Amino acid sequence: MIKSTVPLLGLALLAGCSLAPKYQRPAAPVAAAYPESGATVAAPAAPGVAADLAWRRFFGDPRLQRLLELSLANNRDLRVAALNVDRVRALYNIQRTALIPSVNATGDGVRQRTPADLSSSGRAVTGSSYSVGAEIPSYEVDFFGRVASLRDQVLQQYLATEEAQLAARISLISSVSRQYLALLAADEQLALARGTLDAAERSYALTRQSFEAGVSSELDLRTSEAQREAYRASVAGLEQTRKQAENALVLLVGSPLPADLPPAGSLATQALLEDIPAGLPSGLLVRRPDIRQAEHTLQAANAAIGIARAAFFPSITLTAFGGTASSELSGLFEPGSGSWKFAPSISLPIFAAGRNKAQLDVAWIEQRIEVANYEKAIQTAFREVADALAVRASIGTQISAQEARVAAARRRYELSNQRYESGVDSFLTVLLAQQELFGAEQSLIDARLSRLSNLISLYAALGGGWVDAPRS
Repeated sequence: MIKSTVPLLGLALLAGCSLAPKYQRPAAPVAAAYPESGATVAAPAAPGVAADLAWRRFFGDPRLQRLLELSLANNRDLRVAALNVDRVRALYNIQRTALIPSVNATGDGVRQRTPADLSSSGRAVTGSSYSVGAEIPSYEVDFFGRVASLRDQVLQQYLATEEAQLAARISLISSVSRQYLALLAADEQLALARGTLDAAERSYALTRQSFEAGVSSELDLRTSEAQREAYRASVAGLEQTRKQAENALVLLVGSPLPADLPPAGSLATQALLEDIPAGLPSGLLVRRPDIRQAEHTLQAANAAIGIARAAFFPSITLTAFGGTASSELSGLFEPGSGSWKFAPSISLPIFAAGRNKAQLDVAWIEQRIEVANYEKAIQTAFREVADALAVRASIGTQISAQEARVAAARRRYELSNQRYESGVDSFLTVLLAQQELFGAEQSLIDARLSRLSNLISLYAALGGGWVDAPRS
């Protein structure tokens, strides 16, 4: 039995010549540097590259950190991504075993009656046969790399799912943090609308008193009333928006928000790391999980070409058995009962009506498709980073302008009130000033939200978010 196993091991060692083309990473179809977009140099607080910056260091809000912890533990999409990794890992473990012959312990017993008309002696015969041993079932000798290419294909698919899990993690962290900021913005917008509604209520009460005293016209009264009702409608709409924002956050977190969360801050108190090191576009190739996922998918398609090529060559299969056999159960282990069988077989494709050629054509086309997908993933990543850098370069100016606009609108509202109370101007002047102030303060909240959301987008676009760090 040992002697018969040696040739099998030798054949296994000779096998594995892959027919897959040698993989070469396609050139990145983007510029060597990002467009000019202002400050892109890392501050001392953010050394290295953004992808290596732990999310606990980037997000300084304790409440947000706690929400991120909960989402990483409970989000169902991330859980499915992790299970997909486990599934493909198991498939890879199955596939790689095909390169090694399996050995089974077997035991057979047969008792058979042969009728007289089928017996060579002309009499009915009842016989028995028993065997015990080790068997190597059908094993394909991989001379042309078909099995090895199958293993490589599943390996690349497994690595792609690992990268997909990291990409899902980055996307989740980005989504949770931006939704948290959206909830804070909704709270601030709602507080602003309620405060403006209170002012409109007071203004309406004063105008009504003036109208009843015969000082103000009914036009002023109805104008003030319409303004009040408009702000009431705004408050109701923002209350709805706020509830929907909270519901969206709960879905992302994957569980109800605990009552013991740290207190919520405001957009102005968010401690996000400001100066994120952008690096060069070439760094995205090794830092962004979605790009690495696309490359592993491309390598899997490359291995599929080797599988299709191997179909043109002979397939060699081996079956072997070694053990003991006897016609009597008691004679299984008697001297001279040794038994072995070695059965190689070869299958040579002669005519397949062009099927193998068509399968090879499909493999090459799918490989070119994955090249295009890989290049698109790089271009998409480049654009996301470039867009975020462009916003970062100008958002500070926008916020400064909005703050100046709010200050001017507030002063205008104060002066309009004074002139109306002095009888110089009509209530329409106050109405327009109040509307301008309300719109300016809303725009300022939106601008602050945009700045913070853009920082998160840049962090995610550079591949940041998959690295964790212990709690400080």
